[in-house]
Order: sequence, then C-alpha cells, then structure tokens
Amino acid sequence: MTIDLSRPTRRQVLAGSAALGAALGAGLAGVGPAAAAVDWKRHAGTTLEVNLIKSPRGDTLQKYQKEFEELTGIKVNSEQTPEQQQRQKAVIELTSGRPSFDVIHISYHVQKRQFEKAGWLADLGPFLKNPELTDPSLTESDFATAGLDFARDRNGRFGGLPFSVDYWIVYWNKELFAAKGLEFPRTFDELVKAAETLTDADKGIYGFVARGAKNANTPVWSSFMLGYGKSAIGPDGALQTDSPEAIEAAALYQRLMTRSAPRGVVGFNWAECQSAFLQGRIGMWFDGVGFAPPLENPQKSRVVGKVGYSVVPKGPVVQAAPTFGDGIGVTEASAKKEAAYLYCQWAISKEMGARLLQAGGGVPFRNSVLNDPDIRKGVTMPPSWIDAVAESGPVSQLCLPVIVPVTEFRDVFGVGLTNLIGGGDPAAEMKKATEAFRPVLARSEAP
Repeated sequence: MTIDLSRPTRRQVLAGSAALGAALGAGLAGVGPAAAAVDWKRHAGTTLEVNLIKSPRGDTLQKYQKEFEELTGIKVNSEQTPEQQQRQKAVIELTSGRPSFDVIHISYHVQKRQFEKAGWLADLGPFLKNPELTDPSLTESDFATAGLDFARDRNGRFGGLPFSVDYWIVYWNKELFAAKGLEFPRTFDELVKAAETLTDADKGIYGFVARGAKNANTPVWSSFMLGYGKSAIGPDGALQTDSPEAIEAAALYQRLMTRSAPRGVVGFNWAECQSAFLQGRIGMWFDGVGFAPPLENPQKSRVVGKVGYSVVPKGPVVQAAPTFGDGIGVTEASAKKEAAYLYCQWAISKEMGARLLQAGGGVPFRNSVLNDPDIRKGVTMPPSWIDAVAESGPVSQLCLPVIVPVTEFRDVFGVGLTNLIGGGDPAAEMKKATEAFRPVLARSEAP
C-alpha cells in the first residue's frame, strides 16, 4: 500500500525528517538511540532565504515547504531558478562574500570542486555531531557511496548533504517500437539501428533525441564515452577527450543527432527534448531519470502508458549508467547557519525522499528510502521506472569530471559537439577542443 505522506504527525516528521545522522562525520559513532530529540523550534521566528535549482527536486521542496515552517516556526523564502542562471547567480553572489541566500541547492557534478576550493559552504560536521540538531536514527550506511563521495571534500569535511542522485536512462515509446516490430536495444549498435529504423521524417517521427544545445550537450557525449571504457579525465589526471574512444563516442553522437533527431535539435536542452517526446513522435530520449513525471500525466502527455524506461544500453566495452547528483548546503556567509542546517536536514529526510521517489521526481541517495517496500509500492511511476533506477545503481559511473572549470569543460566541448551536428569531423573537433581546454584545466589545478 501507499504510505500516507499527505498529513504527517509531528512524531512522523521527527522520525522521518530526521537528518543526516549519527555517523555522517568522524566522531559520531557514540551518538545512540538514547540521545535527545532534535529541538526543531530552537530557531522559531527566523527567516531563511533558500536558493533552489528549477527542477522536480525544487518543486517538491516548495510544495511541502509549509510543513517545515509549521514544524520549526522558521519562515522560508525560496526561489527556483533555471540551472544555468542559478549557477551564474550563485558564483556572483558567493564571490562577493554577501550572498542573499542562506541555503543553496547545488549540482555536485558541476559545482563540487568549485565550492570546495572557494570555501563557500559551511562545515556541517559540528551540526551533525549535535544531538539537539541532528536526529541519531541515521547511519552513514544509509547513504549511497556516490552521495557520500559527492558530499565530502578531500579532507572528509561535509560541505553539504546529499540530496538526489540522477541516473541517465533511455525513455522509449513502446507504441512506436511495436509498430516497427522492434525490441529495446541492448547495445550501442542496436541503439543506432533502432533509431534509424524508427525515423520517418516525412511523418514527423524521429528515432532519437538528446540535448543538442551548447554546454547542455556535453554530458550526452561523455555518457557515451563511458560505454567505450573512458572518462574525460584519466586516473593520472590527464585529459582523455581526444582518445580513440572519445572520438568514437563523438561520432556516435553525431550519427544519432544528424540522422535520427528532429530538426532544430542543435537548440534543444532537456525541456525541448521532453516536450518533443511528450508529443509521441520520438522513439527514444536519453536524459535524467527525474524528468519522468510529466510523461505519465494525462494533462501534459500523449504517451501516458506507452513509455518504457530502461538502463543505458551496453557500449563496446562496458555498460555504464551516467551518474549525476545534487546536494543542499549552508553558505559560509550565512548568519543563520543552525536554522539553515535544519532546513537542509528536512530536505533530505526519509519522508521527503519518499515523496520525491513516489512522484518520480528524483532518486534519493538514502538506501532506507529505496529499499523500503511500502515506499516502493507507493511509487506512482510504472514499475519499469523503478527497475531502471535499481539497474542503474550497480553500473553507475560519474559522467562529468570533478574539476573546478566544469562549466568551461562543457562550454568548450559543447562547441565541438555543436559543430558535429553541422557536419564537422569528430577527430578534428575533439582534438581542437582538447587543446583549447588543456591549459584551462592546468590553471585550475595549479597551487
């Protein structure tokens, strides 16, 4: 049965909304079940400013914000901003030393190293060890390894709490596949063949869509690269973006986007891809698992009940689920750190994680959410969606390099990928982009 999350009692909130608990930092092992309950009202009367990324995660936090306010007596002013603008705003304000927000929703896969190096996030270690601020019901093992790796810096310091993991999956139109007598592809080669078989431009049907806009397009290519057994930066810290495997991944991107994607795809970000898929004229869409809910909404979608959700097909070398993640943290400049921490704690609670998962808006990093049979039964998405989530975990790999200039990485290689859609040569474009980015990376890593 579905867990009733609509009207939680205070006891449920204290149990389920409890924060990142006992062992999330060194020295927390001694915090046990007998510890005092969190004093949620200790900062009643405070007003917090919260900076969120426009996303299903941000929607969920705003939808239930009033419950946090009632629990704590803290007033929350939250704002959602599209991710590119949000990142720019964050850098400008945090660099000034006087940000207008106390809490910030961050994309670990883009902002982790930048925020760590600049010291923009408060150290949450002391809060995590305080039983009056942190419920002891959680242990470190409740969080997926990727979440902990994202949240910790190189010194083991927690600069944020792991919020949601975003695996990239393939959304596919079962009706279009059936009409052509096709099965879902299990390899990259089969993916290409299926995309081209499904495409009928005269009827406005296209076999594949993914992000084509500069910057947004880079994760599509780097995702394909994982299937060739390479990541953008090797274990030795050297760029691998002009390797034979990277060039093959670029050629795969070019073929799919020029032979099987809709006209104008060079301007598509995720929203345009989603909109095209919703119309029922796209065979496959490759993007994050958290973009699923509108597909099953009869008010927005023409493909309700017709969508398949699958882990990424196997590449020539390995099957890899591209992995991204976001977190939520307290700004170092905030004068309201404890109150802000309470908000972050509530945001990543089991209750909020259950809501996110059940609505299909994201995948919490918490094992206690993913493994709870009652929560899984309450997932409103089709069973194949949660199956795709479960199957992605064991083959997950970080998609983007964890570096400070990740935005520049996406920009530089995004130009090359845009040129590919215009007919550029994959080897020439990847080599040119690699040479352009190499000094940028070197400067960022200099002492």
